[in-house]
Amino acid sequence: MLQRTYMAKKNEIERTWWVVDAAGKPVGRVAAQVARLLQGKHKPTYTPHMDVGDYVIILNAEKAIFTGKKLDEVLYHHTMHPGGLRAYTRRKLMSEKPERMITRVVSRMLPKNKLRARMLKRLRVFAGAEHPHQAQQPQPYQL
Repeated sequence: MLQRTYMAKKNEIERTWWVVDAAGKPVGRVAAQVARLLQGKHKPTYTPHMDVGDYVIILNAEKAIFTGKKLDEVLYHHTMHPGGLRAYTRRKLMSEKPERMITRVVSRMLPKNKLRARMLKRLRVFAGAEHPHQAQQPQPYQL
C-alpha cells in the first residue's frame, strides 16, 4: 500500500502563542528554540514549503547572556553607500537595543527564503518582563 506524505493546507494551520523567558540563558540556545517554534518544526503537521509556525514572545532580552568573548566581537554592516561600512560590538547593541540583537540572531537561524520575513513577523521581543499580548493567552515555553 502506498503511503502519502501529509501536506498542511492553509485552512488547517493552527497557531498558538508562546512566551519564552531569556533571562540568564545563552542567546544562541534561546534563538535556536525560537526559530524551531517559528518554523513549526515542533508540530506533526510541519510542511517545509509552508509557514505553519507559531507566534513567539521573548521577554527579558536585556538579561540574555553571551558566552565567551562574543560580546566584544566586532560586527559589520554596510549602508550600500560609498564609505558606508559600519562596525559595532554586540556589547554596544545589547546595551542600546537588546530587542534588535535577539531578532538578528533568530533571523539568521531561519531558512534563507521567502518564508523568513513571514516568520519574523510572528516574533515579538521585549527588553523587560512585560508584554501587551495577554489577550492572546500565551503559554510559557520551557527551554
